[in-house]
Amino acid sequence: MTGPSLVPLAVEDLSAFGHDPWWLVVVKAVFCFAFLMVTVLFSIVWERKVVAWMQLRIGPNRHGPWGMLQSLADGVKLMLKEDVIVKRADKVVYVLAPIVAAVPAFMAIAVIPFGPSGNEVSIFGHRTAMQLTDLPIAMLYILAVASVGIYGIVLAGWSSGSTYPLLGGLRSCAQMISYEIAMGAAFASVFLYSGSMSTSQIVEQQHDRWYVLLLPVSFLIYIVTMVGETNRAPFDMPESEGDLVGGFNTEYSSIKFAMFMLAEYINMVTVSAVSTTLFLGGWRAPWPISTFWEGANHGWWPLLWFVIKVQLLLFFFIWLRGTLPRVRYDQLMKLGWKVLIPVSVVWLMLVATVRTLRNQNYDFTSIVLYVAGAVLVVLLLSFVVDVFRDRGSEEAEEEPVAFDPMAGGFPVPPLPGQTLPPVPRRRPRWDERELVVSGGVGSASPGEPKAPEAREGKEASDA
Repeated sequence: MTGPSLVPLAVEDLSAFGHDPWWLVVVKAVFCFAFLMVTVLFSIVWERKVVAWMQLRIGPNRHGPWGMLQSLADGVKLMLKEDVIVKRADKVVYVLAPIVAAVPAFMAIAVIPFGPSGNEVSIFGHRTAMQLTDLPIAMLYILAVASVGIYGIVLAGWSSGSTYPLLGGLRSCAQMISYEIAMGAAFASVFLYSGSMSTSQIVEQQHDRWYVLLLPVSFLIYIVTMVGETNRAPFDMPESEGDLVGGFNTEYSSIKFAMFMLAEYINMVTVSAVSTTLFLGGWRAPWPISTFWEGANHGWWPLLWFVIKVQLLLFFFIWLRGTLPRVRYDQLMKLGWKVLIPVSVVWLMLVATVRTLRNQNYDFTSIVLYVAGAVLVVLLLSFVVDVFRDRGSEEAEEEPVAFDPMAGGFPVPPLPGQTLPPVPRRRPRWDERELVVSGGVGSASPGEPKAPEAREGKEASDA
């Protein structure tokens, strides 16, 4: 038996790209742009209608048939509103921030496959692939583009010259950094199984089984991280109106505010398309259809399956917004750093171990036994460590040190395990008490002095 070996890379056939005439490239780029814009317009109306349906109220029903033109009316309204630039803002950065946030959101769709990579469809007599372009490192390109978009939010909060937008920008920066680590680990599991970072090749490797079945933990991790990456509820900390009045876009209005809103929805479409590509078979037809219909994955039909999968994931975004309340910021950070990152790293190590054993020609039963044995050993060791740690903490338990909130010259909150000292209460004077007994308002209990109003009333009645 030979030593450990790396996962063999898939043979990347990208010969279908780079040969289209310039006008066909322009047509495909315009299609990608139009696909994003139409999907955003539909998603805004759909979100308002679905949330209204979940909350038993009437959604938009005025503009267009069944209110379908409501999002278009909102866009026209935003463009016609007064464009205000706050006095203390850094004007250059203030104007560039919405552009920096919106442009990278459009760029990621360039490497998303809408259909097979071969010359499957004919556009004005030219056979071409249903994808603008592809790269051997397409997924790294998507990660890089998504990371650039955060600069728009951070710069918007900083350049506004206001406190609330600055806090929203800082929250967004910390949130994106926290959740991109777990997202990268979820991507790495897909790379190990597919042997490629090309989006078209990843879809090709799912011809017999989707990765949502082979890598369910990676799929769940990515679902959580994509909600955090897009700053959507319940992770919409950067724009929480309860404590930040609107967050990083508080000082924005008119078309610049519309660009931030557009970037959010386009990012929703992008992460849904990435999830479809990596875990849901991409443009491939669902299992029952693909078994009895051979032409389901040819021609223009793959575009239909792709759009349906993306819309289902967008419905999941809307479902979360109408169901879950916003979490606290410390809960958001705890989920990212203490749950998602450790789970994603352990899962990645497990996937790498299974792939290595498969390369060594171990059968499935042996792999399951080895992995289960390793998991049981780790769980047993963690149990032993917890038992001894709890016993040691009980023996070393001491009298808690008194906490002085004014020790540093200014009030500070207590740390975990510390309690504030009891606050001395001033006993109210007799004329500040509200004397309410069974006799009615203004009557006093036996042995207690009467209030001034009661004495004045008694003197008046005696007189």
